[in-house]
Amino acid sequence: MSEPGQVRPEVVDEIVAVLRGADPAGLPASATAEEKAAAKDRYLSEFVAERSKRDRQAQAWELLLTRSYDEPPTWERLFDDLSAEAVQELGGLYDVLPEGAQEEYARRYGVPSAV
Repeated sequence: MSEPGQVRPEVVDEIVAVLRGADPAGLPASATAEEKAAAKDRYLSEFVAERSKRDRQAQAWELLLTRSYDEPPTWERLFDDLSAEAVQELGGLYDVLPEGAQEEYARRYGVPSAV
């Protein structure tokens, strides 16, 4: 049994796993209110961070796909079609770019200093 106010990281991990969809049978019966609150806070923080990342990824794709192509374009072709403003914006989104786009960006412009 844990002391009042003490949060056991392994219990918080188990609760977060259930919040993500794991089998609730794994929930410890001895979880305290503090542990439940810590798990909820962590889960919601991760959810918000993931949503922000997805929003930034969508923004990056909007900048990369400036027009439609008859054939699937290469990263080189996509970057050839970018405006200077789009390139600058992509520098701020470098961390969420797909690997191929990061490589092409770095080849052309270097890795942004903020990364």
